[in-house]
Amino acid sequence: MNKALDLLEMSDDMILLPFHSTCITAQFIGRYKRFSIEANYQGERIWAHTNNTGSMMGLLHPGQDIYLSRAHNPKRKLPFTLELVRINEMWVGVNTLTPNRILKLAWQHKQIPELLSYNEYFSEVKYSNSRFDACVQNAPKKMWIEAKNVTFVADEIASFPDAITARGQKHLETMIHMKKRGIETALFFLIQRTDGKCFAPADYIDFTYAKLFYQAMKAGVQIWPYQANISTDGIGIGKKLNTLSQQF
Repeated sequence: MNKALDLLEMSDDMILLPFHSTCITAQFIGRYKRFSIEANYQGERIWAHTNNTGSMMGLLHPGQDIYLSRAHNPKRKLPFTLELVRINEMWVGVNTLTPNRILKLAWQHKQIPELLSYNEYFSEVKYSNSRFDACVQNAPKKMWIEAKNVTFVADEIASFPDAITARGQKHLETMIHMKKRGIETALFFLIQRTDGKCFAPADYIDFTYAKLFYQAMKAGVQIWPYQANISTDGIGIGKKLNTLSQQF
């Protein structure tokens, strides 16, 4: 019996990150200055913050449904945060804080087989000139993890990034260097939509990132593309997708 697979099968429907009952469904109007959007809620124009610095390619169209959470601080300038965007009948998660949160919760609930042997978890850990989203350990064993949010799918291939990312390139260079020194590293990609059948870096968007990605794979950096389970109730973690081999 495969204990890791059993854990995943038992917990596929578990909501790790629930949405509060005060969340609302509104209709998208426009995106301005990268970090703010305008929406229509029951005939009233409202504003929401978006922490997604990517292009959100193919996601935002006037009139489509979006899901907004209310800010905990009533004095915050933008009272809502963009969480989900609906494409036809599918919700897509666009909050870039979600992968970090899901990664830690999935470790706590033993939902990622690759993390089952680690008994300590540290968030936002610095290594040299880079900061990683997580570091797990079971002394003396240790692994450094970077978490990424995936919202772009083309031809059933989930891809990252959706815009050129100098920061992402730097992380890959650092991870390759670390792996060559015998330090374990991993990339966790949370694919926040359900129409992707496999995963690959978006070489047609950021060729340098894709080239470094495959160099990292060759060096032994672990690649974990996990698909999220998403609804307006909350977000959980589902199956791991296969990563396509280098295409160039």
